[in-house]
Amino acid sequence: MNLTVIGTGYVGLVSGVCFSDLGNNVVCVDKDSPKIEMLLRGEVPIYEPGLKELIAKNTAEGRLSFSTDISAPVQDAEIVFIAVGTPQLPNGEANLQYIDQAAREIAVALNGYKIIVTKSTVPVGTNERIKQIIGELTTHPFDVVSVPEFLREGSAIKDTLHPDRVIIGAESKEAAETIAVLHRPLTSKIIVTDIRSAEMIKYASNAFLATKISFINEIANICEKVGADVTLVAKGMGEDRRIGASFLNAGIGYGGSCFPKDTHALIQIAGNVEYDFKLLRSVVEVNQMQRFNVISKLQESLEDLAGKTVGIWGLAFKPNTDDVREAPALEIVPALITHGAKVKVYDPIAMDKFRKEYNHESILWSSNAVAAAAECDALCLLTEWDEFVKTDLQQIEKVMDRPILVDGRNVFSQEQIEKTDFTYYSVGRPMMNRSNAQKPSFLNI
Repeated sequence: MNLTVIGTGYVGLVSGVCFSDLGNNVVCVDKDSPKIEMLLRGEVPIYEPGLKELIAKNTAEGRLSFSTDISAPVQDAEIVFIAVGTPQLPNGEANLQYIDQAAREIAVALNGYKIIVTKSTVPVGTNERIKQIIGELTTHPFDVVSVPEFLREGSAIKDTLHPDRVIIGAESKEAAETIAVLHRPLTSKIIVTDIRSAEMIKYASNAFLATKISFINEIANICEKVGADVTLVAKGMGEDRRIGASFLNAGIGYGGSCFPKDTHALIQIAGNVEYDFKLLRSVVEVNQMQRFNVISKLQESLEDLAGKTVGIWGLAFKPNTDDVREAPALEIVPALITHGAKVKVYDPIAMDKFRKEYNHESILWSSNAVAAAAECDALCLLTEWDEFVKTDLQQIEKVMDRPILVDGRNVFSQEQIEKTDFTYYSVGRPMMNRSNAQKPSFLNI
């Protein structure tokens, strides 16, 4: 098929590239001229494993192109995807100005029947709004379809090419079938709903996953007080098919562009219809507080943070991405500086993006993991990059002034810690939160 994708962020760029790799002709459109020029040179504006190679392959084979002009790509397309940003407004609602603008420009460019597919995460009722905007500006026929995305940064290509399911919200049976045909090479699990239900599925899914994360973090906090190990608790819970093991890893909370934005937006959606979503408000509150447990553990071990040097491993909100949006480091680093500490930071990919979001004279920018730990009074792991997980802790211990390690992602094992003299703090594993803690014994059954 001939496809046009409006917006070259994570969703738009990855979706467009993957559809071209399936044999479709795809034009990715963006008003950001420097970004399009970068893509035309074969460079990638975001870090996503495998994306650069797929862009090079499909551009060379003539199926993928990039443009700042929307008119010709819309006119040549059978299907037009809207994948622009919907950033969070101060009140928590989604900002729909880019959606509205895309709808108006599509309407002006229409030259015949098109299917308009919304990939952006939008509040319930937005597709009806898109339909109204376009309908007021054109006499050409069109259908609007909602196909929410569920990709994860760091594994976006895999998630796009091998989705758990595809949700299609449509009023027209024919339009739904056309979109189903486009997605059938990806999966046979295609669910067709009305448009409003499709819009809600996206928010409900992300809100539920955020709830699982905050729930297990609350359990971890209780485990620290009662002497249980949250990793064993999560394993026991996850073996229950009704619960499942995914998103039960205790740590310092979720971040990124989706969960924080979508949970706040769903709270606002509920509020707009006079419903108080108490559970989800608590999920957000728990997540906000969880990251500051790192500060509490540092204060427990160092007492006064003033004049101390703290190393930070990881600035991105998760591994395999350079995205620092809502990353725990963006709150933990400023908090340390407020307490008078000097901070040495290192991330394999996200250093530049973090520096653009937050910079301070008390931050020392390190070139590698060892340098970030050198001469520190404590070290905090905030992002579970393989580079950190596979580091020789005995080597790290030798370069530090004090052997104190706060593991915000529970990546290090009892065996690794026992080989060192680290005073070790993790999340919800109290028996490991002391140097050379006695390893618990288990019966082999």
